[in-house]
Amino acid sequence: MSLEHLNILCVSPMPASPPRFGAQARMHGLMTQLARRHDLTAVMLVDDQFDADECRRAMQGYCRDVVLVPNPSGREGLTKRLLQLRSLASIPSFERLRVTLPALQHALDRVLRARRFDVVNLAFPYLGDYDLRQAPPGQKPPPLVVDSHEIAYDLARQFARASGSRCRRLYAGANWRKLRRDELGTYRDADGVYLCSAADERRLLDQLCGVRTAVIPNAADVEYYRPRPTDPPSDGRTVVYFGLLSTVPNVDGVIHFARNIWPRIATAHPGARWKIIGGRPPPSLQALAGPRVELTGFVSDLRPHLAAAAVVVVPLRLGGGTRLKIVEAMAMGKAVVSTTLGAEGIEAVPGRDLLVEDASATFADAVNRLLAEPGLAARIGRSARQLAVDRYAWSGAARTLEGFYRRILETGC
Repeated sequence: MSLEHLNILCVSPMPASPPRFGAQARMHGLMTQLARRHDLTAVMLVDDQFDADECRRAMQGYCRDVVLVPNPSGREGLTKRLLQLRSLASIPSFERLRVTLPALQHALDRVLRARRFDVVNLAFPYLGDYDLRQAPPGQKPPPLVVDSHEIAYDLARQFARASGSRCRRLYAGANWRKLRRDELGTYRDADGVYLCSAADERRLLDQLCGVRTAVIPNAADVEYYRPRPTDPPSDGRTVVYFGLLSTVPNVDGVIHFARNIWPRIATAHPGARWKIIGGRPPPSLQALAGPRVELTGFVSDLRPHLAAAAVVVVPLRLGGGTRLKIVEAMAMGKAVVSTTLGAEGIEAVPGRDLLVEDASATFADAVNRLLAEPGLAARIGRSARQLAVDRYAWSGAARTLEGFYRRILETGC
């Protein structure tokens, strides 16, 4: 085994590419950078929300081999609801039940027994019950390293306490303890766990003090997300929120902004417009569309929308990990207004690299100030861009991850 050139198996409950939302962007960013120096093989589940052929073609651009296993339990609608009901009477969490199927273990058996891997990298803890420590006969099984993305049970516990439908809160209250057991069990059994932020690392170590950990922050493709001469200039009036609009934290954040923050901005700036960018918005968000509020749906290229924005807002009240939307907006040189939780894990200086406010009135005041002072917005945007280049590029994150792999391999050899 050469520590300079590793053979890495990447396992995930979803394909990494093409990246359409945050979880995919993290996997895609790290994997494409790792592939510049190492051999990658991918074994991943794919459900109906993805085009399997498109995903396979995208990943073959940087992976030695790509195995995508269809997941019939990954469907939305009735399939999901029935599985959630079943999970109420089961020991495993819904998240684990949704990705448990014999076909995936068969694919893993075939790949792991045919070729020896130096590292198995597992994205998310939900596949922790699978037999991932296998090797060809007579060879040493690889260590298992888990990418946490977020402390999922803590996020589910937030859902149980948050405002929302009573059924949703009751379900989250029943499920988060199961998820905690599943998640901590995977972390406990792993040879290493890497997390998006120091805050998540502390949360994990408070529960499992003996786990080997590293912080690999979310980042951006700073060559892709960058100010370009061909982009439209800021229009001075558009406030942008972007993200996958089917997730509970994003839905809650948009509804909170609509009810408690946007009216203050709309009154102070009659010319202001709010653009909400993201796929799969539920009816509660679709109902927000109007003369001054635009829902674009999914867009294939965020850059022109971000370039034209005057301000990017991240009014999140729920969540974990770190927000890719912030580092991508920063890489584009945009001024961001975020809550403290939204900016958690990003080592930015409030007032220099972004603005941070939690109260609805002061959040609105910060947005209003940036709309009224384009010079301030430009100055914050330039500082944000520099921070993204210096601290939050995927190339640097991948180098840190390589170092973590090597520490695990050196102590285990």
